[in-house]
This record gives sequence, C-alpha cells and structure tokens, in this order.
Amino acid sequence: MGWIIAGIIVFLILNAVKIIPEYERAIIFRLGRLLKTPKGPGLFLIFPFVDQMKRVSLRTIVLDVPPQDIITKDNVSVNVNAVVYFRVVDANKAIVEVENFKYATSQLAQTTLRSILGQSELDELLSERENINKELQKILDQATDPWGIKVGMVEVKQVDLPESMRRSMAYQAEAERERRAKIIHAKGELQASETLRSAAEILSGDPNGIQLRYLQALTEISADNNSTIIFPLPIDLFKPFLEKYHNKK
Repeated sequence: MGWIIAGIIVFLILNAVKIIPEYERAIIFRLGRLLKTPKGPGLFLIFPFVDQMKRVSLRTIVLDVPPQDIITKDNVSVNVNAVVYFRVVDANKAIVEVENFKYATSQLAQTTLRSILGQSELDELLSERENINKELQKILDQATDPWGIKVGMVEVKQVDLPESMRRSMAYQAEAERERRAKIIHAKGELQASETLRSAAEILSGDPNGIQLRYLQALTEISADNNSTIIFPLPIDLFKPFLEKYHNKK
C-alpha cells in the first residue's frame, strides 16, 4: 500500500513541475478560469488535475501567404504572394480571444492582400511596393491587436504578370530606350553644331588661322601615306561669274 501511495505522490510531483524555455509562456486555466499572469520562463508548479496549461511561443513567426489571383484597379490580372512577420505580445489574448491565432492571421493576410492590391493600379504595384507594404502592415496590425499579436512587417514577394502583359512591357521599355537614345543623339548634334559655329567665327576673324587649319588638314590626310593633295579654293573667286550668270537670266 505504501508503494502505491509513494508512486501516486511521485506522479503528482512530476506532473506538477513544469519547465518553460525563455521564448515561451504558459497560460494556466484553473478550474476553467484563466489566471491573469502567464507562467514562465523557467521552473514553476501547477496543480495536477486542477490546472490546464497551454504553451504560447513569443518568437517571431514567418507566415508565407499563398499566391493570390488579383485584378488590379486598371483591370490587369496578376498573381501575388507575400510574407508576414508577426509575434505574440499578449499570450492570454492569443489563446482566449481567437481559436487559432496563426490560422486567423493567415486568412486575414490573404483577404487584406486581395483587398489592398485590388485598389491599386499595376504601375503602383510595381513601383510603389514599399508604400503598399507599409499599408498592409498597418491594416493587419490594427486588425490583430485585439488578439494580442503584433505584425512587424509585410513584404510582397513576387508579382507574376500574364505573358501578354510581359511582352507589352518589354515593347514599352524598348521604345523608351530608343526615345532616350534619339534625344541624346540630337543633343550631341546640337552641341557639335554650336562648337563648329564658334570655331568658324574664330577662324573667320583671322586669315592666318584658316591657313593653319588648312595645313593641319593636309597633315591629317597625309598620315595614312595618302598621295592625294587638296588645294583650298576660295568661293569669292567664283562670285563674279555667279553674278554674271544670274544677270543673264
């Protein structure tokens, strides 16, 4: 009989002693009523058959939101997935206020993702992703606050576009590059013409400068062992003949 009693005592002691690691808290229900202060971390005691314990992790949870089919504000169908980082800040609320806080947060993230991105145009979704992430984080954080959950970050991971839309965007990007190249080429022509005009004005004011430019041109031509010789002929020599020709007409 003594061995039985000793065995029961050992069993009760083993069930009464609990150890919780640093990243967890123990929620205690005593006869069905919630104790206000969670237990842990470390070693503590509970009353077997009287207390019911539930463990809650306080570490950051990474939730992968499944891909969602979304129609943007400008009627473009896209496939978007995201990732949500959240953690429990109030263990009592996470157990009492919602049945399964992980599943509830996942469903809320999916519906919020479809709702917010459905109000955005495709260009906003691609170029202003940081603002969209902040808006998603703010809405999720407000919605999960009564559950004792803090949403720290929401990131839209990938946006899959239809093949036809990808081709259209590629054509648009190519046209934009061609437009920039033409503008750069035109600016180069403008700068070159302005430089040539300045050089012509300088040379026209100094006959010796024209002669030096002629000699420089001959040097450049003869650099390739070219036997061709160019003699400059002033246009002024032909002016009398041209005037005479026009007068006859």
